[in-house]
This record gives sequence, structure tokens and C-alpha cells, in this order.
Amino acid sequence: MQSKFQVRAVALAAAIAAMAAAGGSGAATGDGALAPAGKAQLRSQAGSGAAARTDGAKRPGRVTRADGAVAGAMPIPFTPRWRIDGDAIRWEVQDAHRDQLEMSGRQVSAVVDYGSQADGSLLLSRTVVWPMLRTIPDDTHASLIRKFGAEATPTLEIDGQPAATERLRQVRFDGRLALQSQLAPGLQLTRTLAPSPDEPALVERLELANTGTAARRYRFGALERSETTLAERGTHGAYVVEVRSPAREGVLAPGARVHVDVIISGRLQNEMVYVDGGEALQERAQKVAQWRASLVLETPEPALDAMFAFSKVRAAESVFATRGGLLHGPGGTRYYAAVWANDQAEYVNPFFPYLGDRAAVQSAMTSFGLFARYMNADYKPIPSSIIAEGRGFWNGAGDRGDCAMISYGASQFALAQGDAGTARQLLPLIDWCLEFTRRKRDAQGIVHSDSDELEGRFPAGKANLSTNVLAYGGLQGAARLVASLGDRQRASALQQEAQQQRGAIERYFGARMAGYDTYRYYDGNDKLRAWIALPLALGITERLPGTVDALLSPQLWTENGVLTEAGDKTFWDRATLYALRGLLKAGELERTMPYLRYYSNRRLLGDHVPYAVEAWPEGQQRHLSAESGLYARVITEGLFGIEATSLRSFTIAPRLPQGWPRMALRHIRAFGAGTDGSGIDIVTTRAKGGKGGQQVLVRHNGKTLLDQAWDGKAPLLVTVPE
Repeated sequence: MQSKFQVRAVALAAAIAAMAAAGGSGAATGDGALAPAGKAQLRSQAGSGAAARTDGAKRPGRVTRADGAVAGAMPIPFTPRWRIDGDAIRWEVQDAHRDQLEMSGRQVSAVVDYGSQADGSLLLSRTVVWPMLRTIPDDTHASLIRKFGAEATPTLEIDGQPAATERLRQVRFDGRLALQSQLAPGLQLTRTLAPSPDEPALVERLELANTGTAARRYRFGALERSETTLAERGTHGAYVVEVRSPAREGVLAPGARVHVDVIISGRLQNEMVYVDGGEALQERAQKVAQWRASLVLETPEPALDAMFAFSKVRAAESVFATRGGLLHGPGGTRYYAAVWANDQAEYVNPFFPYLGDRAAVQSAMTSFGLFARYMNADYKPIPSSIIAEGRGFWNGAGDRGDCAMISYGASQFALAQGDAGTARQLLPLIDWCLEFTRRKRDAQGIVHSDSDELEGRFPAGKANLSTNVLAYGGLQGAARLVASLGDRQRASALQQEAQQQRGAIERYFGARMAGYDTYRYYDGNDKLRAWIALPLALGITERLPGTVDALLSPQLWTENGVLTEAGDKTFWDRATLYALRGLLKAGELERTMPYLRYYSNRRLLGDHVPYAVEAWPEGQQRHLSAESGLYARVITEGLFGIEATSLRSFTIAPRLPQGWPRMALRHIRAFGAGTDGSGIDIVTTRAKGGKGGQQVLVRHNGKTLLDQAWDGKAPLLVTVPE
């Protein structure tokens, strides 16, 4: 008997027709086909099924191979809650719904819960995190955190009477969150929230607008709240948390607007923090615009472009100015002023050179430097996580294959950065991690580790596929890196070792699982696992057909993406994003595009927006930032097929989906392109006459590097001049 997750996935084939009718938006066709899951509460969004059809329409069945195995199924369509509005997304409020999102600056992060309650009134709370105001014990979760509700809103009187309850009418997000409510006929109140880019403060502007025909008298009361924490509970003594807003009153003429700014700040007791609300909001907008202007995706599908643009924001904003240097942090109210071998080293650091954000690139170097401090002559494991601004570490899951993660991520970062000095700086860490991994190999050539990145949440045996594939990636990346630095002999030896590792992976992990010729995750594994996507993402294609079919089968693919394990309900977006990247990289374009469209539309325009999430049920789908870096890599490494071959060269395979006349990725800052000039542009267009041919153009600062017809098969090599 099929599980409930398989039953849901069987209905997937309707998506292609629905998306085509909606212009690729992922919307249902208006016949009530399938309702979105879990509208009422954030916690119910995952694991809840879509409503069944009531119009009598037939559901397409599964695609079945000759051997009886399910070959795949299409994503379930849904009705978007949000709409794209220029560089923003917008929700016109018509029902009760709540959501949350995270926004970060150099010294603060805020998770904002917002929505419309059953009576239409505004729901709003702000959880503010100060990562550098460390509490005791100074562990992974030691950031000072405070939650603010109605007490953080100044009193408001209209014509001498307390203002009526705010009725939420519209929500708009462009990197700043704007909540527009109606107070009374002719009176609107819009709250705009954003973190200060540089100061430890959250800014909330309350703007009152008179849209009526009569003048109205208003009065905002002063807001002054302060808390001083106990000195013995902070690693740096007492901290002061303040909520301040000035009083303001007057007469608001028809068509006029007036505002006050609420500043929620945290500081050391002996420090002073001054934040100008208007300047902070403007600086936030400028910073978001900078991220949007670099590494720009252009496709015929606005949802893909917008999801990619927002992913850049979430990945890059979560860089904090810690005492140990600039550090990228996952967020989610739990993970700050700390780095992990998977989140930072493996997931997001290799992306930052493409974006070219200086702070993000520096945060990557800081993270690798922190890991390098733990290299030792006895080859004891490097900790999984460096915490507390670099002052401590966490290693509670033992060796998770962290050195494989680091060697892979550091070599990919160094290659993409395109700088010989950076490469030489990182090579000792890469070499140490490779040697550590060698010492964990058994007689079969398989690398052992205590666990994997899921840290025991699911079984991983004594040796798992993830660690071994990443070990292969580390060897391959190191080979290309040392070749770029002139050591061809050593590069050849590393490349040979990589091929030996690849062969060991095939011999040990290659298996028939649930009717598919794919991979077992560990010795004794009898259920399909999401991480069978890793070989595809790293170019291992020996079991391509069976792995593709397994990933897209109802056993793994659900309305929430790829399940961690077949038959379970748990999903982690990181696995879905690796799967999408691997499938596209392997050339499975047309089969994969419906899933990429569905995932992008749901995350961008569904009930929990606008970013990739961590997991469910754990964490209730927090917007951890490294996952947004993984989404961006679906585009750069998957759709455009970019793969570093040296510090100044890369291959591309920018396959155009059916119906697309062209696509482009502009202002790429990797491979030494730097931040001056226009960077690298990749543009591919459908060749005249059809037959699947493309014309691929690559420019660097306006100079043509490649301009040729391409049959969509063997990747094209691009070399960037010094």
C-alpha cells in the first residue's frame, strides 16, 4: 500500500498543464484543482496534504517504466497567496493568515511574525537578536534575544480618541517589510520594518496617511522603555535594551502623511547607540539594491528571477560584525556569531565569489581561518562548528565528515574567487582536511565518519554517501586548484586519487533501491534517501537514469520537495536544492523544470515566503540563510552549468528550457572578474530555425570571450584574461 505521501505525489502530473496555462507561475487553473496546504498556521504548512479535486476531473497517473518502477511525477500546483510587484512581492489580505520572515544587519537580526487574525486585525511581534551581546553560558545559542509585541507600539489618538484597531489590508516586502492597515475610513497606517545595516537596532516606521476629505487631528505618544540586564549574565557585563519613539501631534490635512520611527536597540551598558530611522531605512534599501544589481538572472519567468534575487539578499545579509571578524550566520533566532562546516564552508561560501559582496567574501575567509586554527599534528577532528565569535567550538555529533565538507567548500570558494593569493592562503587547510579524510579510509577506499550533517537525526552507518561524495569533490577541487598554482604533478596525483574515490563510491554505495539503480546511503540502508542527489550535484553520473527516477518518484518527491527518507514526513530544503542542482547539472532539464518552477513559486509566493527554509518539523521552516545560497547555486551551477576548472577558467552548459527564447546571467563577479566594471555576462539564445540549437555569448567587462553555436551537449570552456 502506498503511503499518504506517495498518494499525494501521484497527482503531480497536472502541474505542467496548470503552469503552462498560468505562464509558469505555478498557479492552479481556477477550477479549484488543488488548494494550498496549511494556510491557517505556519506550523501546519508542511506535512498537510492538498485538498482533493471536487470537479470530477481525472488525475493523471504515475509514469511507470517497463520494470514496474515509478519513473517520476509532476509537482502539485497551488494558488499563490502573493504576487510579484516590481522588485517586491505583495499580499492583498483577504483572509486570516500568519507568517514570519527574518531580516539581518551587521549587529542585529529580527524575525518578524505578522499576519491577519480571524477578525481582520493586525498580528505583529518582533523577535530581535543581538548576536554580539553574548549571554552566559557562551554557547551556540548565547545571543541576547528579546520579543516585542504591542508594548513596542506608541499610543495613537485620532481626534482625541484612541485609534481604532488596525485592520491589515496589504503586506509588501522588498527587503523591508511594509504592513498597511486601515484604522478608519480615510485613515491608513503603514508600518515599515527593517534592520539597521550597521547599528544594533531594528527600525519600525509608522506612517499615518489621511486618504479622506476632512482634516484629522492626531497624536503619537512618546515611547521610552528600557531594560538593563544583570552583569553576571552577560559575557561582556550588563546590556541595555531600549525601545524609543518621540511624541508627535498635529493636524493631518487630506492627502497628507506623517510618521514616527520606533527604534529597538541593544548595546553594552557603557556604549551609546544612535540610529536615525530615515537614514537606516534608506541605507537598507540601498544595500538590497546593491545585492540585486550584482549577479542578475534574466529569464522569461518572473518568479525564478525574483526568487533568485531574494535568495541573494538572504544569503548576503546574514553577515555579522563579530569580535572574531565578519562571520556569516544561519540565523533562525538560534545560530549566530558561529560557523558550521556544512552551512558556511560547504553551502554558502562557494557562492559568495559569484555575488562579489566584499563582506560576504571576507566572512568566508574568516570562517576558513577559524577552522584552520584547529588543524593539529595528530589529525584529531576539526570541530563541526566554531561558536561564540570564534572563542569556542561545538562538536556534539562527532566527526560528521566535516573535513570532506571543508575541503570541498574551500577549494570551490578559492577557484571561484580566482585569486592566487587567496588560493595559497587556503591550500594548507584544504591539504590538512584531505589528509584527515585519507586517514579515515578503510581497505575498500571508503571514508568513515561518525555521522553526517543531520547529526544522527537519521541513520548514517559507519560510512555514508554524503561524506564520501564530498571527499571526492574535495580531491577534484584541490587538483584543479594546485594545477592553477603551477604544480601539475601533484594535480595529476590528486586527480587520480579523486577517480579512485569515485570508483570506491560506485562499488560500495551503488545499489538497487526500491526498484531503482541508484545508491544506498550506508551499509544496511534499505530506504531511498534524499542525499542520492549528491553524486549528481558533484558530477558523478554512473547511475544517472535510476537516480533521476528515484529522486522524482512519489517515494521521495512530495508537495514539500524531497523527503529525507522515503516513507517519512521530514524534509530539509538543503536536500531538495541539491537535488534540483544535480538534476539540472546532469542535463535533465525538461524533467526538472516543473519541479524548479513549483518549488520557486511555493517558496516565493506561497504561505511562507520569500526564501528557502531549513526543515520541517524541526525548526518550523526557519529562513536559515545558507539555504538561500544553495538556491542561488541551483541557478549558477545547475541551470547555467557553471563549473570552475581553474582560477581563471570555467565551463558552462546553459541549456534553455522549452519555450524560452533566451536567458542571461549578468554581472558575475567570480573568476577574478572583481567588482570593477560590468563583470561576466552569460547570454544564450535560441538558434534560428529551432532544432534545439543555441547561440552562447560570454562577455567580460564588455569584451567578448566566447560567441558560438552550441548543441546543448558538451560544456563550453571559458577563460577569463588576467
